[in-house]
Parts: sequence; C-alpha cells; structure tokens
Amino acid sequence: MTRSLVLAEVVDGVLAPVTAQAVTAAVSLGGEVILALVAQDPQALVPDASLTGVTEIVTVTVPGSDRDHEQSLAAAAALVADVQPDQVIAGFTIRSSAFAAALGHVLDLGVITDAIAVYRDDSQNLVATRSIYAGRVLAHVVIDGSRPGIALVRPSVWEPAEPGGSPVVRALTVEIPSSRVRSIELVRPSGDVDLSNADVIFSIGRGAGSQESVANFAQMAAALGVAVGASRPIVDAGWLPAAHQVGQTGSTVKPRLYVAFGISGALHHLAGMQNSHTIVVVNSDRNAPLFNNANIGAVEDIHDVIEQLALLA
Repeated sequence: MTRSLVLAEVVDGVLAPVTAQAVTAAVSLGGEVILALVAQDPQALVPDASLTGVTEIVTVTVPGSDRDHEQSLAAAAALVADVQPDQVIAGFTIRSSAFAAALGHVLDLGVITDAIAVYRDDSQNLVATRSIYAGRVLAHVVIDGSRPGIALVRPSVWEPAEPGGSPVVRALTVEIPSSRVRSIELVRPSGDVDLSNADVIFSIGRGAGSQESVANFAQMAAALGVAVGASRPIVDAGWLPAAHQVGQTGSTVKPRLYVAFGISGALHHLAGMQNSHTIVVVNSDRNAPLFNNANIGAVEDIHDVIEQLALLA
C-alpha cells in the first residue's frame, strides 16, 4: 500500500489553503496520507489540518518562524526518514519551490513541480503530469519508484480536502539546529495580494492603453470588492505590482468568475487562468484569441465598460 507524506505550508502561523489541495492530490494516489505540521506551535494547527483523507498528522515543533528555511529543512528531512513515504506531496508555491529543491538536494530525491495529475504507473514509478504551452502539450515526468519522489501540485487543479477528518496525531521530536537567520521584521510590499484564493478576479491587459486607465480600473475593481489581476505587459510597464500578474510567470488562479479586460490571450496568460469556472472576455478586437476560451464574450470598448461598472459601485 502506497504512503504519501504531505508537507503542510504554514504562513505566519496559519495553515495555507494550498495544503488542503495537496491532501486531495495525495488521496488520489490511494493508501495512507500522513500530513506533516512543522511550526512553532503545530498543535494549534491540528484542528484545521484534520482533513478528510488524512490518516495521520505528525507534528514537529521548531523554535524559529515558519520563514526559517534551515530549521524547516531539518524537520522535513527527519520526517521523511521517520515516515518512509513512497512520495512527498506539497502545493506548488513560490515558497515550496525553493524548499523542495533544497530538500531534494539534501535527500537526493527527484522533484517535479507544477503537477496537474499524479499517479503510479505499472512499474510503480511516480508519474506527474505537467501542462506546458498553455495546455496544448502534456508532459508525463517519471521518478524511479525505487526512491521517494517529491511532487508539487498546482493548487488551481485540485479541490481542497474537506474538514472533518479524524486522523491519529503524534509528535515527532527532532533535533533542530540553531538557526543562523534571525527574523526581525516582516515588511510586506506595497500592493501585495494573493490571487490564488480569490473568488472573483477582474484582470486588465494591454488594451488599457495607459497607466491612468489601469489606475481607474483598479479603483473600480476595489469599489466592487473584487481582486485585481493583470497580464504581463501591464506588470512589465510598472503599472501594477508583480503580485497582480496572472499567467505562467505569475499566479495560477481558479476563481468562480474571471473577467479579462483588453487581454488578447497570449499562451503564458492563458496558462494561469484557463481553469476558471466562468471566463468573461471584454475586448474591442473580435479576433482576440482569448475569446476562444470564453464562456461569455463582449466585443466592446473596455473603457466604456469600466466606466459603466464604476457607476455600480
């Protein structure tokens, strides 16, 4: 029977939503699902971590903050040695990407990132499917089954595991090295946002034409209480911070509603939002490729539409 070790992502002492999605991916592999909680107070996270499908929770207490990479790495290595998993699963985030690379190096394990599916083949090798070229090509990446593999799963693909599980909980004592890093202050960048959990996203593209139009758009979206996304040209121009970028080199999102204003639909943007439940495209160019992925399309001047929406706020 296969055994998955899910590394929970803890941000500022809170269990990140991506953890529940990683649990769903692990459950899809069958067998045991062990969820690892590494934090200053992991016991406080147990209620939120008791998700359906989790058979056991293993806690490790570390003295430093969840941003202490060195201490978390030592804890994760000890967890792999203790649990002896067939695979290690975590959500694919900026933080986990760096962490998984370091863990793979320390333990000499293969790492696959941005997986949209994970399974075991007939030879019991771990296989992860990756979507490339905006979903036009699927790559199946194989890690030899003789050793555990690390797979980081794309959050927008997996539904979060539901609360209400009743896993066994145990504490693992790990000798944590003294950290060479001291966290003094957390300074968040101006305009910092997290689009990954947004329910409604309004995104602006090159069709805005000017920084002033983008500012008006952001003001309208804020008044309506929706998240603001952007295509890469808007971020490259410096008109919105990088945290707003949706696409292959930005955030991958799966909102209930995604409305694209003046976005033509380049492959790298499509890769980040194509799994949205409902896609609405507003563009004056009726030949914009993104219309091919729209549930609803409107060939209109985006400035007129933005002005009308602002009146509703």
